[in-house]
Amino acid sequence: MKDSPTTSIAVADLRIGMFVHLDLGWMDHPFPLSSFKISSQQQIDTIRSLGLKTVRYAADKSDAPAAADTPAPTPVVANAPLTQAAQEAEQARQARRAQLQAQKQSLLLCEKQFAEAARGYRQLIDELDHNAQAARARCETVVGGFVQQMLGDGDAVIRLLSEGLGDRAALHSVNVTVLSLLLGKAMGLSADALNDLGTAAMLHDMGKPRLPDRVRFREDHFTPAEHKLYQSHVGHGVTLAKQMALSANAALGISQHHEMEDGTGFPLGLKGDKIGPLAKILALVNRYDNLCNPGNPSGALTPHEALSLIFAQMKTRFDTTTLGAFIRMMGVYPPGSVVQLVDARYAMVVSVNSSRPLRPRIIVHEPSVPKDEALILDLEQAKDLGIKRSVRPLQLPKATIDYLSPRQRICYFFERSVDPLVVASNA
Repeated sequence: MKDSPTTSIAVADLRIGMFVHLDLGWMDHPFPLSSFKISSQQQIDTIRSLGLKTVRYAADKSDAPAAADTPAPTPVVANAPLTQAAQEAEQARQARRAQLQAQKQSLLLCEKQFAEAARGYRQLIDELDHNAQAARARCETVVGGFVQQMLGDGDAVIRLLSEGLGDRAALHSVNVTVLSLLLGKAMGLSADALNDLGTAAMLHDMGKPRLPDRVRFREDHFTPAEHKLYQSHVGHGVTLAKQMALSANAALGISQHHEMEDGTGFPLGLKGDKIGPLAKILALVNRYDNLCNPGNPSGALTPHEALSLIFAQMKTRFDTTTLGAFIRMMGVYPPGSVVQLVDARYAMVVSVNSSRPLRPRIIVHEPSVPKDEALILDLEQAKDLGIKRSVRPLQLPKATIDYLSPRQRICYFFERSVDPLVVASNA
């Protein structure tokens, strides 16, 4: 979609209702966006304080011009000091720098914790053969830390991470653990149940290293014999759970994580209330992550597509209450979804507050803002901006792909919902 045509207009002629474009870097002005409709005289005064002589103006996005007899605004006297407006603009720039720094620190902390969890998973898998108790202790440490953080004050925010944080098996197990715990918390599970759920999630595929490499990850082209061999990883996991002396609930979750509500799962084809509540969570989250992160990246679905497919074509396979809670938690556009906004710009969803899933936080492709200075925009605060539709990354212009860097592999973590400026002030 083409941008609206613009013309230059002197800042002295600005009026409320005009849609303007500021050709400045994000850090050089105090507004949330570089393109916006002027809604107050204060915004006009702030624009004048930036030292610009002209700005670009889009007539087709602006309100109808005022009547001819409307008095013109007071002209700006050359070199007249706009002390208050200039000070407010500088304070806003400083606040933006602090917010950008806090944003980067928060992402780095999430990625560090995810990487530590992935490393812990690889270590416990290596320990299983010679020290099952040490492996259990390592798992309990990782999961216990997650649960303690999630049960603290504040809402849990699901956060999209960068790529390249570990091997596929480790990423999958940590992804499933994080999302399962968030879903369990949203469904009101107790601390003990969350610990059992997290343990089952972290270890649900621990039987796979006992399989030949060619069948560790399910493929559509498997022969019946290969399918049967693949399914045996559940039995290997149950055997290891006994060796580790896991709780009965955690072991049950591992044994049933491929069972489906309609009886189409394995290894026993259980239905409905024959499946434990922890396994119902695991089965759903495991399927979602496998749709987003398949063995062949070319077959990956976007998070929005994965959630839509599960709801449209697979909902009979999953517990209705669990699926409803998962959709509410992830939002219509889960983190990692690429979207087009109502103003035609493209954006990527980077985090979702589980208590306000319909208004996620996004990074917008704004050419006037350098990629490394792009701030996360909270749609909860930008009431006049919304999401129009989901977009596949391949449909994006190359400049947008380079700017947003859509993920080929989706990795999630969680952070507490706090004011980023408070984080910055305490750093």
